[in-house]
Amino acid sequence: MSRVGKYPVEIPSGVDISIVEGLLTAKGKNGEQKVQITDLVTVSMADNKVSVEPVNQSKKARQHWGMVRAMINNAVQGASEGFVKRLEVNGVGYRAQVQGSTLKLQLGFSHDVNFPIPSDLKIAIEGDRGNIIAISGADKQRVGQIASEIRGYRPPEPYKGKGLRYTDETILRKEGKKK
Repeated sequence: MSRVGKYPVEIPSGVDISIVEGLLTAKGKNGEQKVQITDLVTVSMADNKVSVEPVNQSKKARQHWGMVRAMINNAVQGASEGFVKRLEVNGVGYRAQVQGSTLKLQLGFSHDVNFPIPSDLKIAIEGDRGNIIAISGADKQRVGQIASEIRGYRPPEPYKGKGLRYTDETILRKEGKKK
């Protein structure tokens, strides 16, 4: 069983934490993140550290212990530094470009895919060939969700590796058909 919950969350300088009626709020340079705290855990703050303790030793309370601690850590990290997911565009003629508040993808379809950029996230094109899409924001879940939706338009295929893949993802390549 994971023991993530027993480690306190360190608060970096520039982040303000407030705990009011089951809601933890982290304010930093990237905005404000809120975490709903369940009744199965108690959250306390001392010496620039937030610690989480289960109310009792039931299985449900121990599950929420680690989950709430991880959510608090993500909120603090999001408020101070933010999160970035990178997608790599692979394929002949496959391109991505940002036009205003729209991400325009050319992925081998007969039409371009226009993805509206959410207001709470930033999407930029990186890399020397302009083939890396960087999605950044303060909310880890939101950044991952949008990256997954964009990847869903053309997931990488196993024969040539064409499509959109995460930069840290490895694709198991298959051998083609033999004569």
